[in-house]
Amino acid sequence: MTTNQELIDAMIRSGVLKTQSVIKAFRDIDRKFFVPAVFSENIYVDAPLPIGKNQTISQPSTVAFMLELLNVKEGDKVLDIGSGSGWTTALLCDIVKESGSVIGLERVDQLVQTGQKNLAQFHKKNCRIQKASDTLGISGETFDAILVSASAQVIPKELFDQMRVGATLVLPVQNSIFRFKKLSDTEIKKDEYYGFVFVPLIH
Repeated sequence: MTTNQELIDAMIRSGVLKTQSVIKAFRDIDRKFFVPAVFSENIYVDAPLPIGKNQTISQPSTVAFMLELLNVKEGDKVLDIGSGSGWTTALLCDIVKESGSVIGLERVDQLVQTGQKNLAQFHKKNCRIQKASDTLGISGETFDAILVSASAQVIPKELFDQMRVGATLVLPVQNSIFRFKKLSDTEIKKDEYYGFVFVPLIH
């Protein structure tokens, strides 16, 4: 695939990309702005690509799959853990529009700067990328949706406290993607989807 539209069309045909707001985000937020120049020939290949510091920009179809699971709506407050090059933060920001907000967290200093620079190209005043702290997420805050783009070894239950009732958390644990829905303060619904590979989550 050599264009963004070809990539989008292929993901729609495969059934991984379904929702109009997510499709629009992929059209608006072209992957080419987040891929290092050395990989310019592979921008629209459906594969992860290195972005430095042993990190990758995720495979487009995996990003689409996770965003579809997350089911973010206009106006939502979203946390994006492991923002990397900033692509997922920008995609989420496009979906929540100006009435919502997105905070991207990244633990690698160089990638914090890269992500901020990449995101700035889109002039999204309601979205930002910042350095992750030693604790996972942002303690004391709650969100409508949380996306984690690196693989945990165990389910990080501290994130459940950062979910509002009705919120969704999508994250990889080992080689599966999990979706958690907070039904009440005491009840979490869990779904598991097998067969994925991510860089490890370190916190």
